[in-house]
Amino acid sequence: MKDILRRHHVLKDEIVDVLNRQIKMEAHSSAAYLAMAAWCDVRGYDNSADFFFQQSDEERKHQMKLFHYLCDMECDAVSPTVGESQHDFGSLREVFEKALEHEIAVSDAIHEIVGECRKYNDIATEEFMRWFVQEQIEEEYVARRALELFDVLGEDKIALGMFEERILEIKYDEG
Repeated sequence: MKDILRRHHVLKDEIVDVLNRQIKMEAHSSAAYLAMAAWCDVRGYDNSADFFFQQSDEERKHQMKLFHYLCDMECDAVSPTVGESQHDFGSLREVFEKALEHEIAVSDAIHEIVGECRKYNDIATEEFMRWFVQEQIEEEYVARRALELFDVLGEDKIALGMFEERILEIKYDEG
């Protein structure tokens, strides 16, 4: 019976392609956040390093969620290769600016997937992607709040110390 099911793809090839591109983007996100964590760690920004280690783990989970979805739908999920990530930054603020830019790009990609789902009337995948849409609202919020801390505190040594104390406390309030 599985052979019969394999001949009938549940998802359109266009949806499979866009989901595989997202898997690659999530893998790249995980690698980029690891590079950011390493940069912070070497410079003594321990809490910021922990923040980015957590972000890296989260992006890997997103990658795997998409990967498993394709497998569950009897489609070919592609294990991506990941290119180089930026490893050098001019300041802690720049690291968080790059993180926000990255999250905005991921949100755009997620919205593109939802658009493709609508184009092909793929209600199941659109419903699956709803979680990612909500997750990106949270991810962008947290990145923006981190940058707002720089705006409020500044970037001198004392301000960076205060930033380090607060960065792990930034949470998305769903209320």
